[in-house]
Amino acid sequence: MNDAENARLTALSPLDGRYAAKVDALRDAFSEHALIRQRVRVEIAWLRALAAEAAIVEVPSFSREAQATLDAIGTSFSVADAVRVKAIERTTNHDVKAVEYWLKERVASFPEIARVAEFIHFACTSEDINNLAYGIALDEARRVTLLPLLEAVAADLRALAHAHAETPMLSRTHGQPATPTTLGKEFANVYARLERQIASFARMPIKGKMNGAVGNYNAHAIAYPDLDWEKIAARAVTSLGLEFNPYTTQIEPHDGIAEYCDALARANTILIDLDRDVWGYVSLGYFRQRMREGEVGSSTMPHKVNPIDFENSEGNLGLANALLRYLSEKLPVSRWQRDLTDSTVLRNLGVAIGHTTLGLMALRQGLAKLDVDTKRIAADLDANWEVLAEAIQTVMRRHGLPEPYEQLKALTRGRTGMTRESLRAFIETLELPADAKARLLALTPASYVGLAAPLARRI
Repeated sequence: MNDAENARLTALSPLDGRYAAKVDALRDAFSEHALIRQRVRVEIAWLRALAAEAAIVEVPSFSREAQATLDAIGTSFSVADAVRVKAIERTTNHDVKAVEYWLKERVASFPEIARVAEFIHFACTSEDINNLAYGIALDEARRVTLLPLLEAVAADLRALAHAHAETPMLSRTHGQPATPTTLGKEFANVYARLERQIASFARMPIKGKMNGAVGNYNAHAIAYPDLDWEKIAARAVTSLGLEFNPYTTQIEPHDGIAEYCDALARANTILIDLDRDVWGYVSLGYFRQRMREGEVGSSTMPHKVNPIDFENSEGNLGLANALLRYLSEKLPVSRWQRDLTDSTVLRNLGVAIGHTTLGLMALRQGLAKLDVDTKRIAADLDANWEVLAEAIQTVMRRHGLPEPYEQLKALTRGRTGMTRESLRAFIETLELPADAKARLLALTPASYVGLAAPLARRI
């Protein structure tokens, strides 16, 4: 057994064990190594912002060589570098201070940078570094993993909507047979809902602060009272791709993270709804699932082909939402100018995003394995002619016939086994214009789908 396999088998979290390979890309945003690397990037961004301010004579502008050196430190930060930071932390018992000390160590051999080493972490509180480090992680996860996956799910749904735009299907409201739709229109409904949430999630700003111990630039202003510290702080924050927040306590208040989590949870909820619906349609026989050679559905029932992808997706998206909603409720709440409860909670952002990722992957895998059983769907429609009662009573209303709803209620409510012939016999008794009567006589459950097909094709 190799070390990687041993690590997976002994991991406490399934994200680092059973599902490690599927969420591997997230390690670059949310692992401990990634968090430390992002802190290093923030410290470097702050030092560069100070050097860009000509009024700080003690920190002259960096040469191209020094700029390149700082860039390299940020981009080449390795696991070995993180190990050294953790070794320093064992002495400092403070994770951000350990990054500061490591960075001073790292630049000691570059005289131009070493001369200004005491301006590394200048006037900063740890939260100046941490809030931006987590902001970088959330932005990267959104760009690299979440939005591509969500958009891929949306593309799958759109393709299914177009492919089955004209496939008639019995609706079920309250679980009972209802006015027909098309399979494609039902996929189009989910696509339209998901697209709205993707757009909302994509535009959520991720805010950051760099304003000292309680958000007032106290230390900054006492050292350099004539500088525009808000401008300098904004420069550092925006250089990292984040939006500057000028009003904070010691911590950035996390309202933006809460919005991010809520937006992602809303998208997940829509897809949980889809998972459950598709699961039900598999149970009804509307979908068959393509089998894989050698795959087993049940340890005792050889015939089983279970909808495990949709179950896996529902479970992971549900677990993700439990975390996302806790994060969105907890993170904006902090006692006075700060307490430490957000610190350990923030470390679980990657867990919530990891389970979201698993859920989206499982859903795509399930959708890709579906085959539509048009014969089963058609048989279900043909067994429920009573769903045309709506059409008949509505046409009767238009033409002023007496008590149309009540007549159709008496004819169809609670009855199964209505047939084309029994409905035709009723329609023949109606005093309707010839063209209206002809339309009703020609109508079938499969053709009574309204504008479902063009609506499905339009997305």
